[in-house]
Amino acid sequence: MRTSRKGSVEMPGFMRQLVKETEKRVSSFFKGGRGGAAEGEQPADGEREEVIPSPYLDRPVLDKLTEEGCARWGLTYALGSMQGWRAHMEDFHNCVPQLGGELADWSFFAVFDGHAGSTVAQYCSQHLLGQVLATGGMGPEDDPERVKGAITEGFLQTDKHLHSVARREGWERGGTTVVAALISPYYIYFANCGDSRAMLCRSSQVCFSTEDHKPYCPLEKERIESAGGSVSIQRINGSLAVSRALGDFSYKGAENRTATQQMVSPEPEVCVVQRSPADEFLVLACDGVWDTISNEDLCAFIHNRLSVCTDLRDVCTQVIDLCLYKGSLDNISIILLCFPGAPQLSAEALHQEAELEDLLESKVAEIYDELSIREEEPDLLSVLTVLASTDIPGLPPGGGIQSKAWEALEKLGWSPRIHGRTVIHIIIKTVFFMCAL
Repeated sequence: MRTSRKGSVEMPGFMRQLVKETEKRVSSFFKGGRGGAAEGEQPADGEREEVIPSPYLDRPVLDKLTEEGCARWGLTYALGSMQGWRAHMEDFHNCVPQLGGELADWSFFAVFDGHAGSTVAQYCSQHLLGQVLATGGMGPEDDPERVKGAITEGFLQTDKHLHSVARREGWERGGTTVVAALISPYYIYFANCGDSRAMLCRSSQVCFSTEDHKPYCPLEKERIESAGGSVSIQRINGSLAVSRALGDFSYKGAENRTATQQMVSPEPEVCVVQRSPADEFLVLACDGVWDTISNEDLCAFIHNRLSVCTDLRDVCTQVIDLCLYKGSLDNISIILLCFPGAPQLSAEALHQEAELEDLLESKVAEIYDELSIREEEPDLLSVLTVLASTDIPGLPPGGGIQSKAWEALEKLGWSPRIHGRTVIHIIIKTVFFMCAL
């Protein structure tokens, strides 16, 4: 089989034309026109076309930050994080498997998804835990109500101190969502502020997940409007896509209203789940993950991956790649926490995985050769489109063809690096997804 076409992939002519037309229409829309100037038409005298910096790159940054560790009571964890298509990396995290002192059997983990810059996310990642601990509400007695109060107060104090720093240093723009898990010997405390999400899997099923805070949710919308704001195109004042966050002080100036009554509230939703021997794993992730995969599918996918992977960093990397290939255009960050009851390596699962990889490799080779025989230039899009419409047994549950196709292509000499502008990426992934339905 010929494998001379490696690296950058030539797009078919019809796709190039589609991309060209799409880019024109998208550019016209964002410039506020109703179709824009005709091709070759010059702007009126004195008019200058405003150049709006794109929040996306021409190609994604695929380098991944990974981290792993464990706690003395049996918890293991890994972090995976990638900039992806975004022009800047705005995610931060906390991984503290042991708090120390009388809280040596407690753990704290959090994902901070910044927007309009990374400064707020970075600040909160450095100070939130300290503010929670400073309340004194956590101790050996492990009183759920006191701990919930401590977490809430820690968030509010972090936002208050952040506002003082922002005014002093002149960076009031920007904010961050937060999703965190505080694990004690008896309970798991979930704190969510925004649209990042936590999910607990128990006995192979989703046991619990946090609720996203979006402006169009009834209670959130009521608070926003009471504070003088509005919700349009599912955003606060047509701009901000989350209704709770730390920072975002331009949305927190309503007079005679408390911090939790502003358009954007810094108050987390805190939930408590009693621990169980059946607990398997817990996921904390930004919306770059959840925009492309459901709770149930991610639970099934990770459960399957844990039966064939011993390195949790590799599992996180596979989740990130899956979300990227499913079309995520955001920064992607995930923390995976495994309890003693998590799935273990399985000889049967490893055998099935090897059979699947051999099958996929042979399928890709067949498709390539068939296209060549028909004198159709075998490009990446053509191969993926045919592969996605092929019945392939044994694909990872929750992951499907997107989780394995690129491995087969790489074995045959095609690099899975993604090329081209964001709009090309969207079109490719749309075609790929629709073929997989």
